Amino acid sequence: MKRTILTGVILAIVFTLLPFKSFAVDYTNERLNYEIVYQWGMVWKHAGDATLSVKKNGNVYYSQLVGKTRSWADKLFPVRDTLKCTMNEKLQPLRYEKLTHEQNYYAHDIVSYSYYYGNTNAKGTRIRPGKANVEINLSAKCQAYDMVSVFYMLRNLDFSKLTTSKPVSTVVFSGKEKEYLTLTYKGKETIKMRDGTKRESYRINFRFTQDGGKKSSDNIDAWFSTDAQHIPLLLVGKLRFGEIKCYYKS
Repeated sequence: MKRTILTGVILAIVFTLLPFKSFAVDYTNERLNYEIVYQWGMVWKHAGDATLSVKKNGNVYYSQLVGKTRSWADKLFPVRDTLKCTMNEKLQPLRYEKLTHEQNYYAHDIVSYSYYYGNTNAKGTRIRPGKANVEINLSAKCQAYDMVSVFYMLRNLDFSKLTTSKPVSTVVFSGKEKEYLTLTYKGKETIKMRDGTKRESYRINFRFTQDGGKKSSDNIDAWFSTDAQHIPLLLVGKLRFGEIKCYYKS
C-alpha cells in the first residue's frame, strides 16, 4: 500500500466528495453479534466472539466493540479487547478508546476529537502500565474517523454511487498516529454465511497506509448487507499463518 504527502492531500479532497446518504438510519439501540473463525488450510476453528453495539441518548451515540477469545484459544493466546466510541448526531466521532489485553500485553489509548472549519483535530493519550503517559496531537484537513465510527460512516454510504474503478479515502486516528484508509468497492457478491445461508452483499476492500505511503497493516475485506441497514456481514483479514474471518450471527 506507498503514498506521498501530496497523495494524502488528494485523498482528503476526494473524501470531501464522497457520495453520502442523508443519515437516514437511526441507530437507536442495536446489537450485532459475531463469531470469529480462524482458518488455516482445511482447519476451521471458532476462536472467539465479538459484539458491536450502539445506543442513542439525545443527540449522542455510544458504540462499543468487544472481542474475546474462546476457552480453548485462551490457553494459547488470550484476548480481551474493547473499543469504545462516542459520536454526535452526524456520526462524527467525539471520543475513542481502545483497551487492549492480549496475553501479557496491556494498553489503553484515548483520542478526543474537535472540529474547526472542516478540519479534524484530535488529542491522543497512550497509557501503558509502568510508563509515563504519552500525549500526541493529530490533525487532518477532512473528516477523520476511528476503527469504530468508520463502520457507521460506511453503512451510510450510497453504495449505488460507488464504482469499482474509483476508490474513496478517509483518515483514521489511532492512539499514536494518523492512517490513510483507502476503500475500494468490489461490487455485489453473494456470500455463504457460517450457518450455511446465502446473503447478497456489497464488498469493500480496506487498505491502510501512513504518511509517506508506508503500509501500516494488512488489507481487510468486508461485506455489507444490501438492505437499508448495511450490516457488516463478514470481515476477512490475513494472518502470518492462515486468516481470520468474522461472521455476523443473526
